[in-house]
Amino acid sequence: QVQLAESGGGLVLSGGSLRLSCASSRSVVRFDAVGWYRQAPGKERELVAEITSGGGTVYGDFVKGRFTASRDIASSTVYLQMNSLKPEDTAVYYCRARVVPCIECREIQHWGEGTLVTVSS
Repeated sequence: QVQLAESGGGLVLSGGSLRLSCASSRSVVRFDAVGWYRQAPGKERELVAEITSGGGTVYGDFVKGRFTASRDIASSTVYLQMNSLKPEDTAVYYCRARVVPCIECREIQHWGEGTLVTVSS
């Protein structure tokens, strides 16, 4: 069973920075992609950033250069550096790993329990 453990959330002032970590029990390169989603109260979960097994990154449109996703393969950890935080970035941030284990298989997704980020104005 894959385990994803997020950390690094907390309370920060508008304009501040936080760095989230996601420690995986399985090597991050064994997944098709590992990344971050967030869910604010009353809103749907949305993509923040994702790193593919090949190292490519995809960001949500709202990021606009403020966030950077990275990974440390040796420690099986994925990071999300968040700068210039805004109150609207307040949400629970989840780590997600996805993989299609075989050609005819369905995608399998693994989720962490989330870490709360609160940005005050």
